[in-house]
Amino acid sequence: MTTLFISDLHLDAERPAIAELFGRFIDTQAREADALYILGDLFEAWVGDDDPSAIGAFVADKLRDLRAAGVPVYFIRGNRDFLLGQDYARRAGMTILPDPAVIVLDGRPTLLLHGDLLCTDDVAYQQFRAQTRDPAWQAQFLAQPLAARLAYAQQARAASRAHQSGLRAAGTMETITDVAAATVASTFARYGIDRMIHGHTHRPAVHADAGGTRIVLGDWYTQGSVLRVDADGARLATL
Repeated sequence: MTTLFISDLHLDAERPAIAELFGRFIDTQAREADALYILGDLFEAWVGDDDPSAIGAFVADKLRDLRAAGVPVYFIRGNRDFLLGQDYARRAGMTILPDPAVIVLDGRPTLLLHGDLLCTDDVAYQQFRAQTRDPAWQAQFLAQPLAARLAYAQQARAASRAHQSGLRAAGTMETITDVAAATVASTFARYGIDRMIHGHTHRPAVHADAGGTRIVLGDWYTQGSVLRVDADGARLATL
């Protein structure tokens, strides 16, 4: 049997073809798996479990049906959907894991992350991350009307695009937004594990880093991307 890993789908109403691809994946390949792990950024934005969006309802229905078919679904919050909470997780039949989380995969301990914690060279982003993960900030944000939260999400996406545009202009986009080698090495050492799986950087590959094997998941902007892990090894594939 096979365990599947996906991340960085960035699902929203503006990309219906990718949502349909996700639905087909859940209805077919995922039904044959031991488990499905979603390592963050399932949605392009998430402003609270009370958002009655059609894409949120569609995904919850698909994942709940998958869980009812006997396939457990696990989720790690990403930088776009870090506000996804237990109410939505219950609707979707999935279990939220901490970031990072350690699992045993075919007898081998494996560290799972969204991946943004490894990008420590992007100081501006790490400052934003620290602010928005603060429970007091989240409680204050979620207390605002839905319309205000949606407007904030639009502004945050615009700010992110501007930040990335500035990095490109400076010629530092590829290095700043990728993982920091020293942080990867220290993370391997801290957990005493020689394999990690993460998303976030949108650079699918299998790396032999100092400390162990690091597998990076691909995004779903123009196609699907999935990692299959079984007793024979780990394989990245496109859909």
